[in-house]
Formats: sequence, structure tokens, C-alpha cells
Amino acid sequence: MAASQSVRQAGRPLLPCSLTPPPPRLPLFFPPPPPLLRHRVSAGLRLPPSSSVCRISAPQQSTEKTPGGRRFLPFPPLRPPPSPENTALTTTTVRPARSSGPGSWIRGKGSFLRGKSQNISLRGEEEGGGGGGEESEAQKQRVEPIPYDAPKPAGHTRFVCVSDTHSRTDGIHMPYGDVLLHTGDFTELGLPSEVKKFNDWLGSLPYEYKVVIAGNHELTFDKDFMSELVKQDYYRFPSVSKLQPEDFDNVQSLLTNCIYLQDSEVMVKGFRIYGTPWTPWFNGWGFNLPRGQSLLDKWNQIPEDIDILMTHGPPLGFRDWVPKELQRVGCVELLNTVQRRVRPKLHVYGGIHEGYGLMTDGYTTFINSSTCTVSFQPTNPPIVFDLPNPGSS
Repeated sequence: MAASQSVRQAGRPLLPCSLTPPPPRLPLFFPPPPPLLRHRVSAGLRLPPSSSVCRISAPQQSTEKTPGGRRFLPFPPLRPPPSPENTALTTTTVRPARSSGPGSWIRGKGSFLRGKSQNISLRGEEEGGGGGGEESEAQKQRVEPIPYDAPKPAGHTRFVCVSDTHSRTDGIHMPYGDVLLHTGDFTELGLPSEVKKFNDWLGSLPYEYKVVIAGNHELTFDKDFMSELVKQDYYRFPSVSKLQPEDFDNVQSLLTNCIYLQDSEVMVKGFRIYGTPWTPWFNGWGFNLPRGQSLLDKWNQIPEDIDILMTHGPPLGFRDWVPKELQRVGCVELLNTVQRRVRPKLHVYGGIHEGYGLMTDGYTTFINSSTCTVSFQPTNPPIVFDLPNPGSS
């Protein structure tokens, strides 16, 4: 029989087909998964447990010759990449990790909030054990998720945290509370019309106190940024660069329905609250500063004994992971300041939409209250917590 022949089927000729057996199929080898990245920082940083830190490396898979062909060898051990540049000041500013005994600082079920409307009750409880000193007298917090309609305990103040609303406030369900904390990016570009709309929304809310800081999107609130922007026709912000100085010189005065903090503090119902808008440099937005000493100078202005710290961006390692960039983008100098010197009960921030939720290092509770998702949809519910009033038994 010839190597090829004409085959007929149902009276129709088909193309000649080869009757020789096809060559053996080679085994398919899929490429290794994309490399992951994990920042390595100097010893002493109290980052979250390894279960909550994405371990990433860039493995290179090699092969060896065998009688049956080549085969892939196992991946080499994971090796962290070099330390990022922003850890230069770490060794001189980091506080060593604190040891904790059984029963102290357990991670609650509400540590990672995703999608469901719930609030977080943080209840003060004196640490047991003798010996005296700062560590034995320190207050620790238990994290307990409770529904929005749960009654507020007697002698407590209820705080409601939101951030990064970006002028998308119409569909946000705001739960009951005493104090509203908004940690910036309440507009798209900080235009006066956007600020007025946000202020009107604040006026419609029933909270006794509303404390607000700016974010990198509030361009008109950063006077140094605006003084440079109006000198050039900057293509990214044409609507802002066309503003006249008289349009934005007193833009903060448009916030008549809240307490606006910018490197300043306020006492609310016995709680000391400090607010600051600065973040590490990112594409030249407002309130951006280079990592390192420039940001540390700002953080050094934060006084000690603050109960609640409000910043726009996160500290390194706490709800700051950006999957698209495969890296953490938090500020290590801010982490050092919070853990070593200031040590607030709560650190509330936003900025990184992907990091919504909360974590704890054993002393401070870190809350990323970003309302908008990475696609700028305001679907993350507010995070609510109760704190015992200072001096209450």
C-alpha cells in the first residue's frame, strides 16, 4: 500500500492523508509560576506572622540529561531579594519585638475583613502577671467582630472609619457611631467643587464628631505642590493647574462640617487623635515625600501618648500589599515610629485600596479602612470599633 492514498467518505474525496504513525508526543513542561517578591528588612522589625506575609522569590528551574531526555530538577530553596532602599534607617529606629505569654494578644476572627458588613469591638484589658514595669502595665486589645446593630457597651465611644471615598459617597451605608474618622482621598483631585460636595455629605451624617485628614488626591490642600503646579501646564492635572491661587488658597476653609487635621492633633471625648497626610513618593501626587529622612522628619512631629493615629498611607508590612506590583509599599520609617516611640492604641489609614482590613502587632491595631476597591468601587464597608472611655472603670 502506498504511503498515502485518497480516502473517500460518503462519496466525497478527501485530501491525501499519511498512514505512517505520527511521531511520539513530547511531554509538556509548564513554565514555573511567576516569581513572587518578599521584602527583607533588617532584624528587629515586627512584621506580621509568616502566614500573613506573601513569601515570594524568583526561582530558576534547571534541567539535567537522562537516558530518556531532559528532566526538570527541583526548584532551589527560596531566597529573599536584597533589602529595599527604604530600610536604611531601620537598624537605628526599630523597637525589638515584645514577648507575650499565653492568652495575650490572640488574633480574632475579624482580623481580615472581606466584604461583609461588620464592626470591630476593641476592649481594653489589663495584662496579667506581676513584676510591674511598662510591659506588665500595658493595655492589650481583644479583637471581636460584632454586627453593626450591636448595642454600644456602657462607658465606650464608638468610632466609624472610612477612607478613599473619592467623591463616591452616595451608595455608602454609614452605621451608627459617635466619631467618624476619614483618612484622606475624599476627592479625585481636590477641586473646590469636590470639597464642597464632600462637606455637604459630612453635614448630612449624624456623628457628634467628624475628624478628617487629606490624602495624595487632595492636590489643592498641598500648598507646595500647587505652587509648582500652577507654573507649568502639567498634562496629568489640567483641571487643577488651571485654577487661580484665590481658588485654592483657602480650600481647607470649605470643610465646615468636620475637624480637619494636618500635622496636628485634637482631643475628642478624652481621646488624643493626631492626623498627618504624608505618604512615600508615588508618581508625583500631593503630600508625597521621598522615603527616608524626609518622611522621618514628618513622623518625628507625631507626639507620644497618642491614642489614635491617622495617616493616609500604611506602615510597612501591615495591609500594604499591592498584588499588581508584587510588593509591599508601606513606609518603614512610619512603622518604626509607631512601634518604637508613639505606640498608639489604634493606627487608622487607607491609601492602598487592596489592603482593606485590619491586623495587629500585639500592641497597636492597624486598620486599613479604604472604602473604594482597586477598581474605585465603594464596596468596602466602614470599619467600626468601640474603645473604653479614658478614666472609665
